[in-house]
Amino acid sequence: MRTGEKHWQSSLEKTIFGVNYHRFLELESDANHMEIAQELGISLGEVKMLKKKLDRA
Repeated sequence: MRTGEKHWQSSLEKTIFGVNYHRFLELESDANHMEIAQELGISLGEVKMLKKKLDRA
């Protein structure tokens, strides 16, 4: 089964969207969505998806 590039990369690095969870959690405590997106180089939609995934876990 062939997977997308981001999915393949995340399985290798144990991250989602190429973002380290620990770094995301550090930023989440004292930054807004826009600042997190700029810092990690991801879109606002991806930031929201990460927050949803963390809330579910």
